[in-house]
Amino acid sequence: MKIAIPVNDTEGPESEVSPHFGRAAGFILFDSESGETETIANTSEHTGGSGKPPELLEDAGVDVVLCANLGRRAVAMFKQLGIGVCTGASGTARETFEAWKNDELDEATEEGACRGHH
Repeated sequence: MKIAIPVNDTEGPESEVSPHFGRAAGFILFDSESGETETIANTSEHTGGSGKPPELLEDAGVDVVLCANLGRRAVAMFKQLGIGVCTGASGTARETFEAWKNDELDEATEEGACRGHH
């Protein structure tokens, strides 16, 4: 299973989780079976590129996204794409991945989404 975590920089698993999903510098991808990681830049329209972050992660083969929080539209888009989302991420990408493995994050819902997004 491929897990994506939005981060403030793309320096690897010790990068801090981005508090703003769409404007994250990139995403650390964890393979839950092998433990291997890779980093991809956020090339979405939020950072001057094209497309939406959920589409970028779908193209990367992501199964689950772990983030601090995100807006209702993003939650709905991930659901439509068949990508699971958990919220409550904090600290480093590695710490967040471990929290997910220990079932310490919450499943994202449109009702519980960040109200600062439209």
